[in-house]
Amino acid sequence: MALAALKEELTCSICLNIYTDPVTLKCGHSFCRECIENVLETQSASANLKCFTCPECRGEFEEFPMLQKNVSLHNIAKHVLSGKQEKAVVEIFCTYCIRSQVPATKSCLLCEASLCEDHLKVHSKSKEHILIDPITSTANRKCSIHDNVLLYYCTEDTACVCVSCSLAGEHKGHHIESLNEASERIKESLRDLLRSLTLKRQETKRGLQTLQNLKTDMMEKAVGIKDTITTLFSDIRRQLDLLQSKVFCELSSQEERGSLSVSDLIRQRETEKDEMSVEMNHIEEMCNMTDPLALLQAGKSSFPEMDKKARIEETDVLRSINGLDEGLIAATFYKGLADIVTGIKRRSFVPADSDILLDAWSDVDLGLISATLHTALSDIVTRAKRGFFVQQTPDIVLNVNTASNDILITADLKSASGSEFKQNPPKLPERFQYNQVLSTRSFPSGRHFLEVETCHTGNWRLGMSYPSIARKGYHSLIGHSNKSWGLCRYLNQYFVIHNRKVIPVPHKPSSQRLGIFLDYEAGHLGFYELCDPIRHLHTYSTKFIEALYLILGVYTGWVRIRN
Repeated sequence: MALAALKEELTCSICLNIYTDPVTLKCGHSFCRECIENVLETQSASANLKCFTCPECRGEFEEFPMLQKNVSLHNIAKHVLSGKQEKAVVEIFCTYCIRSQVPATKSCLLCEASLCEDHLKVHSKSKEHILIDPITSTANRKCSIHDNVLLYYCTEDTACVCVSCSLAGEHKGHHIESLNEASERIKESLRDLLRSLTLKRQETKRGLQTLQNLKTDMMEKAVGIKDTITTLFSDIRRQLDLLQSKVFCELSSQEERGSLSVSDLIRQRETEKDEMSVEMNHIEEMCNMTDPLALLQAGKSSFPEMDKKARIEETDVLRSINGLDEGLIAATFYKGLADIVTGIKRRSFVPADSDILLDAWSDVDLGLISATLHTALSDIVTRAKRGFFVQQTPDIVLNVNTASNDILITADLKSASGSEFKQNPPKLPERFQYNQVLSTRSFPSGRHFLEVETCHTGNWRLGMSYPSIARKGYHSLIGHSNKSWGLCRYLNQYFVIHNRKVIPVPHKPSSQRLGIFLDYEAGHLGFYELCDPIRHLHTYSTKFIEALYLILGVYTGWVRIRN
């Protein structure tokens, strides 16, 4: 075990052999000088690599690294190699030189003796005396049955045999070759195998280099993607900080405007209070008068009357101060979130110069990274909406059973458009006579924010409706009864309409995205144009008595639900 561990420590990771002239890089890893020089020269010739890398730890060097000879490893490897050679070489001496040990040059199989140069000269030259390189023993060179020299090779049994085995023994009748013939044939096969293994080793070496390059490129690509994602998330944090500032700014503006209105009303009431104090003193003085004639002669104009006008004005002012416009705050928040997510999904975090090196090997799974990023962003946005005092609105789709014959609904039940061609759907009692359609989901309580998108031109209406709205006749149109509240676009102008009361909106249409904010319990239904900055169009204030449904009326153009 210790020898195996030592051999492993002395093995070059490139050629997998014991070190030859070992050198060490700055990172501490050692290689054969020739092996590491070949690797570094290959890296230098590669146009894609901008620096040199260690094959072991992938440590980077800006310049061709200095190769420091490792003397300790060199000496240890040298001793290990020399020990192997000493163990492999066994000295064989001449059998006939009995007075001194003289190295043998040949061994005779017939004589079963080893001979030096001098004894070889006087040795018999007959064919029976077969001379070979010196060996320590001839036992494995003779037949174990007949005790004859093994001179032949049986190809059928793949065994070395003697003359007796081939003529009368168990190998009689088999195909027999001389040892030289068999040896040459096997050597030729081994040479073919060696050539094949040499080619395979070269292919394996090239494949190993390709895999090392692939590993390097994948690491570089991963670093590039990490840098891009880091920049992306830094940008997300910056945009979220800007969105927070924007929402806070809108909240502060509303708070300031509301505070100024209330402060004006407080000052007005303080003045009125002082005037009433003076009036009260005057009344007390008149009440304390003991002369009836003097009191009556003071004149009718001196008698105080309740200032009803002031009370009416106070009611009007208090009604005009509705507090914070939570719909505008929600619209600012949700539009900002949507814009951030949309911008992120449009951006590509794949490096422009990334190439897939080998189709057979899986590269960095950019699809999985993208799916992880986008799913996590969607989850974050969902949780953010749930926490921003507006409950998460479920997926909203249109109810085709309520759509009129003059309106087209897309397959995903998200868009409605006006049509010149009448459809032929089944006649149902809930179907509208005019170009209108209701949503499938209702809003019986809570706060909700819905977003819709419209074409840049066209005539349409959208809003909220009770399910009890008429389906036929003039009262079935959006805003033509007390059962629906709508925002209308007609001839490039906004109108709001409820119970047949039409109010023009002073703003010209400037965005295709619109927001609807519903606070059911508070009785507020607001419409907003999701431009920059968010524009408040109108807010209805009432008491809702039924569940509400989204309602769309499209005459020309199209309207799409974005939630």
